[in-house]
Amino acid sequence: MSSPLLFDSALIRKRLARARRAGFADFLVARAVDDLSDRLGAVLREFPQALDLATPVPAAAAWLRASGRAGTVTRLAPTVEPCSSGVAVGDPEALPFADRSFDLAVSLLALQHANDLPGALVQVRRALKPDGLFVGCLLGGRTLTELRQVLTQAESEVEGGVSPRVAPFAEVRDLGGLLQRAGFALPVTDVETVTVRYGDPFGLMRDLRAMGLTNALRERRGTMRRATLMRAAQLYAERFADPDGRLRATFELIWLSGWVPHESQQKPLRPGSAQARLADALGTVERKEPS
Repeated sequence: MSSPLLFDSALIRKRLARARRAGFADFLVARAVDDLSDRLGAVLREFPQALDLATPVPAAAAWLRASGRAGTVTRLAPTVEPCSSGVAVGDPEALPFADRSFDLAVSLLALQHANDLPGALVQVRRALKPDGLFVGCLLGGRTLTELRQVLTQAESEVEGGVSPRVAPFAEVRDLGGLLQRAGFALPVTDVETVTVRYGDPFGLMRDLRAMGLTNALRERRGTMRRATLMRAAQLYAERFADPDGRLRATFELIWLSGWVPHESQQKPLRPGSAQARLADALGTVERKEPS
């Protein structure tokens, strides 16, 4: 039996399209693109066929084209875009590409809203050629922890109960295992925490709307009461203000990468196959436990 869907994918696309029409807040995507540049800089090869997988705006595809690291760049956009050259509109959980189509797949700040993240990773791996590389960045579990805490407390105080207002995000400890389950070799995950400061909580909420990141849970409740919202703003100022009065908002960026298996890749040695002793390498005397 399939698991119930967590996110309203149609609503996510609708809100992203609205955010792009109104002026997308791209500071997190820009940060991720800068980091992508550093991460791919350590990979000493070029990628004849590259895929930008559902990054909210075409910044990653533009960087890949300008960098000279990729030959042909294909973008799977989550919404219709003015420029259609090299762009297909689709769902990252239903890839419209043949197996072994790409040498590189990049996805920035998109897959945190996948209803079936393990299945999406399997599809990415299938779309990559042997020795192809996947690099992804998605929002992690500590993202918006401040907002989640104050909304929970405010709703409990004012309305006598709580409802999901901020989406749950993946934990870094789980993602390495998901990469392996999807069939990737040499999986790597790491975390970067970005703290953004605001004059008031409503500035944060405006930015979330301008990134298409407002609540899209399928089990969400209706519009929040004004009294609840004002109490949440009060709690935020009381609990998460810096000495200058500005308020902190945490965004956790989890990076993950993996390679499609290939015979040229390094493989771990068999246990007991070492040709040198650790004691010799450390310049110490090996001491055996008495039997």
